[in-house]
Amino acid sequence: MAGLTLASLGIPQSIGYANLAKLDPQYGLYTSVVPPLIYAVMGTSREIAIGPVAVVSLLLSSMVSKIVDPAADPATYRALVFTVTFLAGVFQVSFGLFRLGFLVDFLSHAAIVGFMAGAAIVIGLQQLKGLLGLSHFTNSTDIVSVIKAVCSALRDPWHPGNFLIGCSFLIFILSTRFIGRRYKKLFWLSAISPLLSVILSTAAVYATRADRHGVKIIQRVHAGLNPSSAGQLRLSGPYTVDCAKTAIICAVIALTEAIAVGRSFASIRGYKLDGNKEMIAMGCSNVAGSLSSCYVATGSFSRTAVNFSAGARSTVSNIVMSITVFIALELLMKSLYYTPVAVLASIILSALPGLIDIKEAFSIWKVDKMDFLTCLGAFVGVLFGSVEIGLAVALAISFAKIIIQSLRPQVEVLGRLQGTSIFCSIRQYPVACRIPAVLTIRIDTSFLCFINSTFIKERIVEWIRDEVETPDEKSRERVQSLVLDMSNVVNIDTSGISALEEIHKELVSLGIQMAIASPGWQAIQKMKMAGVVDRVGGDWIFLTVGEAVEACVTLQKGTVLEC
Repeated sequence: MAGLTLASLGIPQSIGYANLAKLDPQYGLYTSVVPPLIYAVMGTSREIAIGPVAVVSLLLSSMVSKIVDPAADPATYRALVFTVTFLAGVFQVSFGLFRLGFLVDFLSHAAIVGFMAGAAIVIGLQQLKGLLGLSHFTNSTDIVSVIKAVCSALRDPWHPGNFLIGCSFLIFILSTRFIGRRYKKLFWLSAISPLLSVILSTAAVYATRADRHGVKIIQRVHAGLNPSSAGQLRLSGPYTVDCAKTAIICAVIALTEAIAVGRSFASIRGYKLDGNKEMIAMGCSNVAGSLSSCYVATGSFSRTAVNFSAGARSTVSNIVMSITVFIALELLMKSLYYTPVAVLASIILSALPGLIDIKEAFSIWKVDKMDFLTCLGAFVGVLFGSVEIGLAVALAISFAKIIIQSLRPQVEVLGRLQGTSIFCSIRQYPVACRIPAVLTIRIDTSFLCFINSTFIKERIVEWIRDEVETPDEKSRERVQSLVLDMSNVVNIDTSGISALEEIHKELVSLGIQMAIASPGWQAIQKMKMAGVVDRVGGDWIFLTVGEAVEACVTLQKGTVLEC
């Protein structure tokens, strides 16, 4: 039942997404036959529904159209789409085999939220062509070009019947979705509403012959099983580099969406998704798909939600959907001749609200302003530039954030909590008290390296000089020892080692003892090899901050401050 419900949503969506990818309708259906079968055998998610999706369809059409005009040379355009699909699959398999899943993590959650929202608006604007029945439209995806194209096209004669049909069925689909959410037992209503829209609109156009009065129809859809496309792949020649660039972007975006969808539903069902196996499964699905006239497939959130609601417990639902779509390809394609293009536009438009998460964007704003800037950068880049620009802006801001945070890590003065042996930041916990004559500092970075070592050294030296010149007001004692808490420092490079040596020299010149507490395993090994441990003294490397402070107090022949 889950597979049949999935097919009822997948068939009309696949036709619509093929139109978005600037391919003939059957190619969307082909993509719902082969990739789901391969994934069903190799994948680890029990609920995910594999097939064409809006964002990847937009990516392909916007990027491949820059290489070859689909209207002027449709055969070459299709060949390049299959080539991109093949290369994307190869990249995805490579990511899984070599455990390169971290590459997907370069697209942060905030970047994905902004990118998806921008892509949804661009996709929606692109559907104005079908919704208004326009014959000429721009290949550009930015909002300015699309609005100009719409304004220009509206000067020419256009038939309001397209708009009426599209809006009517858009309202119908959204209404059934509202009913399905309100009454959980009627979830199937929203799942079959796109298919009902196709059937009803096709029947209405055929009965009234509205196509003779300006209503745009999809016309012929080729029937039959996926034809082989292996001979069309362009793996060498002038287009190879451009195809590879497009493929790597499509591979990452497709994996990001699939893994995010899969993990969301896996967490609900209480099992773990294997990211590397998912990458291999998705890659093999796309490699096989590229050889059988499919374009890049991935996990669809809307279809996966329907699959989950229908009670899918295994990947068998993908197999049932695939078989159902195959039967439709064999038997029902002639009946789609009179399907209005405006209905396909309404089906795509109905799926877009799920890509725009305003609530999450507000949450990102409240939690982290820099993350929100990443989100906004991706959104604006996609909306006013292109899909590639949106991704580039998001990645640039994300890397800038990492660099800024690495450049200026926190360096905290620690104090002891009363009645405990716990040392914590006195800025975060003002009740923590300083130990007389002992300055305890924590370095809050995992990698003490060239990018932050100078800042950390200068900050620590500045603190030491301030303490020497202005003794602690409470104890009125001059600092005699420095405890450096390196529990957060996992690794260190030669610049970091040089910074430690300079700090040690400064302390020696001031007659202050240096102690190091809890450095990471890699850090302490490098410090030994560089001779830092010998210079500081092996007896002054401690497991905990408490032990280091006790040793410093003993050296001063005093007692630890009771606090």
